[in-house]
Amino acid sequence: MLTREDCLAFCDLTEDEIAAIAAHEHVPMLLAAEMGQYLIHLPDGATRIRRIILDDIAEAERHGRPAEARRLKAVLHHFAHNHPATRRTTAH
Repeated sequence: MLTREDCLAFCDLTEDEIAAIAAHEHVPMLLAAEMGQYLIHLPDGATRIRRIILDDIAEAERHGRPAEARRLKAVLHHFAHNHPATRRTTAH
């Protein structure tokens, strides 16, 4: 039997990146991992995931959650580092 950790490990995204997708899409982590794995292999997938994280940052800022916004900015920075196609437009 596969554990939650096994399933997340099969994804080409970090747990924090998957969590950002889960929060944005209002779905459980395992479904977000599946969505993220699908998206990251699309030609514009990294850009779409970047947009999800940016949306999550904006949402945290709108609702007065600065610690969450800072954490998500770190997630975005890490994502951009691992997916160079998003680097040139990562500034927020």
